[in-house]
Amino acid sequence: MTAHVWTGGYASRTVARIACAAIVAVTASACGGGSGSRTSEAPPAAVREQKPLPEEPRVDQVATVGTYGGRFVIAQTNGPKTFNAMMANETSSTDITGNLFTGLADFDNDTQKDRPALAKSWELGPDGLTWTFHLRKGAAFSDGHPITSADVLFSFQLAYDDTLHPSVQDLLVMNGKRWEISAPDDYTVVMKLPSPNAMVVPLAGSLKIMPKHVLESAYKAGTYASAYGVSTPPDQIVTSGPWRIKQHVAGEKTVLEPNPYWFGLDQQKNRLPYLDELVFLEVPDQDAADLKFRAGQIDGLDNVKPENYQWYAENQQQGNYTLYDLGPALTTNFFWFNLNTVKKAATGKKVGEPVVDPVKYAWFNNPVFRRAVSMAVDREAMIPSIFFGDAVKNWSTSTPGAKLWYSPDLVKYDFNLEEARRLLAGLGWKDTNGDGFLEDGKGQTISFTMKTNSDNKTRVGMANFIRDDLAKVGIKVTLVPVDFNTLITNLREDFQYDSILLGLQSGVPPDPAMGQNVWRSSGRAHNWNISQSKPETPQEARIDQLMDVIVSSPELAVRQNAWKEVQNIVNEQAWIIWLPTINAKVPLRNRFGNAKPSVIPHRLLWNIDQLYVQKK
Repeated sequence: MTAHVWTGGYASRTVARIACAAIVAVTASACGGGSGSRTSEAPPAAVREQKPLPEEPRVDQVATVGTYGGRFVIAQTNGPKTFNAMMANETSSTDITGNLFTGLADFDNDTQKDRPALAKSWELGPDGLTWTFHLRKGAAFSDGHPITSADVLFSFQLAYDDTLHPSVQDLLVMNGKRWEISAPDDYTVVMKLPSPNAMVVPLAGSLKIMPKHVLESAYKAGTYASAYGVSTPPDQIVTSGPWRIKQHVAGEKTVLEPNPYWFGLDQQKNRLPYLDELVFLEVPDQDAADLKFRAGQIDGLDNVKPENYQWYAENQQQGNYTLYDLGPALTTNFFWFNLNTVKKAATGKKVGEPVVDPVKYAWFNNPVFRRAVSMAVDREAMIPSIFFGDAVKNWSTSTPGAKLWYSPDLVKYDFNLEEARRLLAGLGWKDTNGDGFLEDGKGQTISFTMKTNSDNKTRVGMANFIRDDLAKVGIKVTLVPVDFNTLITNLREDFQYDSILLGLQSGVPPDPAMGQNVWRSSGRAHNWNISQSKPETPQEARIDQLMDVIVSSPELAVRQNAWKEVQNIVNEQAWIIWLPTINAKVPLRNRFGNAKPSVIPHRLLWNIDQLYVQKK
């Protein structure tokens, strides 16, 4: 394979992420402007730093050469948990770190092709296993320190650390074996794979390049996981991507500014990004974001509630924005039951014991129970009620919007109230005391709590809907809305939950190989039973084998067939109980040039380094 070079818009490459409600919204006054001022009109900026251009820049053929200045302000209903790209898992963090750090390659949402980033080119050796990546000379971190192969090797060392176990580790393992990484010189990185891999470029590109000269001491001291926390002073966070942190105010906002050493230029050799600031502001919820947009104080909105679509469609001219209809989203909604077992000995618990109450675990671990629960949920009724008709039923992370990977004929346990009741009766459960809820053979009421993030009104609405549906078959559900960061702690750290309703944001590119952290039994996002040392069920062992095929096969049809089997196993086991997926519509103010909203995440920010404020 010869070296490839593509051009196009900047994109942050991601593995599949836990999706919170990332809302594009803000008031101008919250970021220094007066009441009614435009969010893109930042306060007078300092003179743009003019650092020497790199010897080997990446030149992007932007649609229109822009001008410097202005800001784009987006809001999140949850603030970041970390600025450490290696440790970030949730979109409230990765939406920021994806702009702070770069990889060897990235993805152009417009052309839907991989393209060089820190690596200017790459080639596959004649053995079909050895890949050589050539780094750009002159590329530098935001403090001016050169980025070399030593930083790439350090980033792989972090990725492969079993104590840290960042999500990206699950992408860089094949058949249980790790890649052999070496560097013959400062600008060459060689990757020797244990077996052929059709996804080397996007998988290698998912690894964010961290500064060895800054973070190696923390790693050696065993404190890397807490490095680059949200309390770290911005001037101490050295980045490799197009942006660096200018300001962070906990609970309020995070302000990014251009990395003065970024290697990306436009065709006239102007250093990107064009904007002076990219601001992430925390807002209470989706309703607050909606009101700010209607008041003309918002640049765009990435998570419009479907009940408001009609208003946005009718007011485009008056509000000077365009409502982009992107079709079925590549973000999903679903819930699952806690099947986590103890991975390390703890007080009162032995390795292998269920984390949840053993009585509930016995229910949750029975696929018949999970199928009955799925069949009690009336998705068809949920769509007009919760989504105002703008959603589709969905049974996979490959939604109808993922045209290359979508399968319409998967195994599914859709709404069938009588069959759900029959399955539950077959477990020997009856309403023995006449309170309307079933009891198991020991007299325990069949009940569980369902957690979801309180800021997301759509998810809260779905959880209420599910509670009412399950009551019809005698299952008692108690809804427990919590803030998003608490929910992630419950999911990843303390496992204090019965069931969780959340979702996933598609990996970039939207290829199932980018979701290995979800589907592999060892994955950190294998939510129902995280980080298994070895598969705890035959079905999960089979999925691990199939993911190896998806990663290694050069034949698209072979990969598609393997992915279909993965989806069918997951659905047949009902580990995930799928809910409808929204039809994504996003409003964006017309004053920004080079804007190209995309159904592939991040829908509005994927080419933020190319956006500029058009002159009046």
